[in-house]
Amino acid sequence: MGVSGPIRVVVAKPGLDGHDRGAKVIARALRDAGMEVIYTGLHQTPEQIVDTAIQEDADAIGLSILSGAHNTLFVKVLELLKDRDAEDIKVFGGGIIPDADIPPLKEKGVAEIFTPGATTASIVDWVNANIRVAA
Repeated sequence: MGVSGPIRVVVAKPGLDGHDRGAKVIARALRDAGMEVIYTGLHQTPEQIVDTAIQEDADAIGLSILSGAHNTLFVKVLELLKDRDAEDIKVFGGGIIPDADIPPLKEKGVAEIFTPGATTASIVDWVNANIRVAA
């Protein structure tokens, strides 16, 4: 389609998790790298996150999940994107996610998972290399 302009990323904290420092750090790093970032705030439902991503014409959704509900929340966001014919919006995320849970999440459509210790530079580099890549 020839989309131009900065990459647009919705950064979201789904569920009941109330710790958002990491999400804010990532949002700032993406913004400082020239991306447009929409931070949704705490306690968002998957429906709210997908609605925001579609309304904001986002290229990607970055989910931060520390609550242990990653298997449910990532999948719900992916299902809602499919239901809304918005599967072109890539989903990536991070948080406290056991290594054993990462391959099944990727098989379901999560583009990338960043675990504790991932640098902001590696996340920015991944987004730049993988969002809006020509098919």
